[in-house]
Amino acid sequence: MSATSTLPLVLVGIGGLGAPAAATLVQAGARHLRLIDDDRVELSNLPRQPLFGTGDLGQLKVEAAARRLEAFAGPGGLHVEALALRLDGGNADALLEGALAVLDGTDGLPSKLALNDAAVRQRVPLVHAGALGTEGQLMTILPGETACVRCLFPELRERDDFASCQQAGIVGPVVGAVGVRMAAEGLALSRGERPSLAGRLAMLDGVGLRWRTIEVRRNAACPGCGHAALAP
Repeated sequence: MSATSTLPLVLVGIGGLGAPAAATLVQAGARHLRLIDDDRVELSNLPRQPLFGTGDLGQLKVEAAARRLEAFAGPGGLHVEALALRLDGGNADALLEGALAVLDGTDGLPSKLALNDAAVRQRVPLVHAGALGTEGQLMTILPGETACVRCLFPELRERDDFASCQQAGIVGPVVGAVGVRMAAEGLALSRGERPSLAGRLAMLDGVGLRWRTIEVRRNAACPGCGHAALAP
C-alpha cells in the first residue's frame, strides 16, 4: 500500500493520536508530511506516543518525530515539514495552505474548532478525531459535501471549558487505535479514494473493544459549513 500524492498530509498535534497516525502513514507509504505542534517531549508521553524515547525528552516533538519518521522511511524516502507552532484561529489558514488533507490530533476545543473552520474554508478534507478516557471517535469531513465538527456538535462553545485528555486521563490503546484508523482515512484520501468515514462518525468503546458507526447529516444552517458560510 502506498500513498501517491506529492501534496502534504498535515498532522496537527503529534501526541497520543498524531504519533501513531504519523508512524502508520509512513510505514504505509506516505512520503510528504507536515507536522504541527509546539509541545516538547515529556516522560509521561512515552507509554502512548511511539515516536519518542528517553533520548528525546525535552526536545520539540515535531523535530524528534521527524527524525524517527525519516529513519522509518530510509534515505531520501520522506519529506517532513516540522513546524513548532500551535495552531489557532489566527494562523490556521496559513498552516493548511497547499495541504492534501488534514488529520486532527489536537487536544482542546479551540484548536479543534479553528482547524475545522480553516479546513472548511479552504475546502481541504479533514479527519477529525478525539479520545477521552476509554472512548474515542473520528469522522472524515469533505467540505461542502459532508457534515463538519460544528454540524456534529451544534452546541459547542468557543471557550475551552471541557475536559482535555491531560485533565481527564486517557488509555494508551484507545488513542493508538483511533490514531491508526485516522491514518487509514488519510491514506485513502492520498490515493484519491473516498474514505470510509466520510460523513460517518465512528465511536470506539475501549472497554468492550467495539466500534460502532452512525451517519451524520450536514446542517445547511451550520455556521461552519452551511450554505451561507461557504458562499463565495
